[in-house]
Amino acid sequence: MTSAPKNPTGPRLIATDLDGTLLRDDKSVSDRTIAALAAAEEAGIEVFFVTGRPARWMDVVSAHVHGHGLAICANGAAVVDLHAGGRIIEVRPLERARALAVVHALRAAAPGTSFAVELTTGIHYEPSYPPFYLDPGATVAIAEKLLHEEPEGAGAPVLKLLAHHPELAPDDFLALARTAAGDLGSITRSSPTALLEISGLGVSKASTLELCCAERGIAPEEVVAFGDMPNDLEMLSWAGMSYAMGNAHPDVVAAASGRTVANNEDGVAIVIERILAERRHATT
Repeated sequence: MTSAPKNPTGPRLIATDLDGTLLRDDKSVSDRTIAALAAAEEAGIEVFFVTGRPARWMDVVSAHVHGHGLAICANGAAVVDLHAGGRIIEVRPLERARALAVVHALRAAAPGTSFAVELTTGIHYEPSYPPFYLDPGATVAIAEKLLHEEPEGAGAPVLKLLAHHPELAPDDFLALARTAAGDLGSITRSSPTALLEISGLGVSKASTLELCCAERGIAPEEVVAFGDMPNDLEMLSWAGMSYAMGNAHPDVVAAASGRTVANNEDGVAIVIERILAERRHATT
């Protein structure tokens, strides 16, 4: 069952998260969702994938991109052209000095925290960082070494810093980190574990989506957004229409203007189908 206020003009852009939202738990895109995305583009509605994933993990949806081919990755830190093999065309970096200050603040506030650094060129991590999706080509070293560059400005831009704690509850770790380092960067989470993602101050899915929409003359009320985790909160609050998935975090349910069924039940596709049916009805 879905519910949300109607937008009399209809949306011009759909912004959807991937993991836990558009993708099923096995990371597949269902046939129904593929058809719904194609139908939206055919109807003249742009589709943006807006995710915490880096560009190199976008192969799960790259075949389903139409129109402009752009995606917003790394929680707003990168705009990626999926038609060009995931080429990063815009970066909103986290300054290395600020990233290092976050490392020091979190080490003091939450001893046992380990870090990874996501650059435009790939991920690097500390020896104690857990083996989520470790890249065999990555540098393994303490965060201070990973963030060092010589000379200054010579290193690849930092997209985000990742921080993991082995014992704290995820939401408790997020609250603690925001208290300790919230003035240094934008801190959020999308994982079910105590894994935080730190971007440049003011960088979020919402702020980068707003920039992309402004370039197209699209207002917030012409956007419908979908999400399930805290890193979607700003985007769902900014969009004129927003849907929390049936499997969403409680804070996401509270922030969204509507709710749809879970990702494994094609919740995004169901809403898109209804939007297109209402549009067809309005023109007949």
